[in-house]
Amino acid sequence: MTSAPQTARAIARRELTAAIVERARRQLAEVGPAQLSVRQIARDLGMASSAVYRYFPSRDELLTELLVVIYHELADRLELADAAIDPDDRPARWRTLAHTFRAWATAAPHEFALLYGSPVPGYAAPQQTVAPASRVTGVLIALAAAVDAAGIAPGPELPAGAHETLSDFRTAVGVDLSDEVVLRTVTAWGGLLGAVTLELFGHLHRAVSDFDAHFDLVIGRLDPTV
Repeated sequence: MTSAPQTARAIARRELTAAIVERARRQLAEVGPAQLSVRQIARDLGMASSAVYRYFPSRDELLTELLVVIYHELADRLELADAAIDPDDRPARWRTLAHTFRAWATAAPHEFALLYGSPVPGYAAPQQTVAPASRVTGVLIALAAAVDAAGIAPGPELPAGAHETLSDFRTAVGVDLSDEVVLRTVTAWGGLLGAVTLELFGHLHRAVSDFDAHFDLVIGRLDPTV
């Protein structure tokens, strides 16, 4: 079966939506998410603001679209990189994930800041952003499941109540992982975000001279697969 041909109106709507989102991404780099302006985007595109508001009735809806688009793009990149690695070479998968994430973030620090930086005042991400965001962390969760299946050396004994605390994570990701793997996975993800944040936001000024070498050391220590 072949799908019905799209109407000219549908094609025009898709193209205009893409143009609005692309201009919003450029504005994001120029002024940041808090200053994102639908009216300015309309002016930049040579349109009446009322026309743009028919596509995105508010700044918040435009921010939501940006989050969805960028999360999906990042997830595509991470999934593609992971698929190119031998699935049994779990340390290589971790290094690839970490380096791919950092390369994306350093190429688009404003988009990293939107996804993982300070919350935008007055904006609360709606439910529709959860699935795209979960695709990003899903690459790490898939690696964690592979680590758990292969077995991992136990770490220091966890304190009483740790199993119940870590069960929240298991519930959230929908994968039954051991306590040790859960803790290593959460630590690796937090450490990766922290390492990239420190680098991009200038918090390692004069403390690090070779960021590539520094990052390799950090992710080696954070490796959840060994």
